[in-house]
Amino acid sequence: MILPIYVYGHPLLRKIAQDITPDYPDLKGLVANMFETMHNADGVGLAAPQIGLDIRVLVIDLTSYADTDHSFKDFKKTMINARILEADGEEKASDEGCLSIPGINESVYRKNHVKIKYVDVDFVEYEEDYYGHLARVIQHEYDHLEGKMFVDYLSGFRKQLIKSKLNNLINGKVRCSYRVKTVKK
Repeated sequence: MILPIYVYGHPLLRKIAQDITPDYPDLKGLVANMFETMHNADGVGLAAPQIGLDIRVLVIDLTSYADTDHSFKDFKKTMINARILEADGEEKASDEGCLSIPGINESVYRKNHVKIKYVDVDFVEYEEDYYGHLARVIQHEYDHLEGKMFVDYLSGFRKQLIKSKLNNLINGKVRCSYRVKTVKK
């Protein structure tokens, strides 16, 4: 089922998400809906707060980019109760966008390496290291679990330049090809 994606300005996007337990109702169905919603919006990642749930669940699928980077060939993951244990290495800037901030892309500095601990849908625990673009995508989605968005990393000057676009999102003036939920209609 394709769910609406919450847009910038919605207070739920600023809440710190909570851990879940193995008895969370229909977790596998939720994850399937998250992947379907993300794919429908042409995204590569989606966190539960973006669909209105303040729980620590995120999905990432980079397999469609395997033709440009072979390491993405099998990279389709669900991370539950994720915690970044380390973020280090060189900080690099790269263009980022977000399904919750449609129509805005900005250059964001992120660390080149992350170590993350999480469980999958069967609550099997993992502790893994990621580098480069994978680290960037994980950090971006993880931020949603912490109530952060990529625009929080912009300089005051850059924020001022996109202020009217962000205000339009807050006021429900959104144009995109997927279902959204705004603060105002």
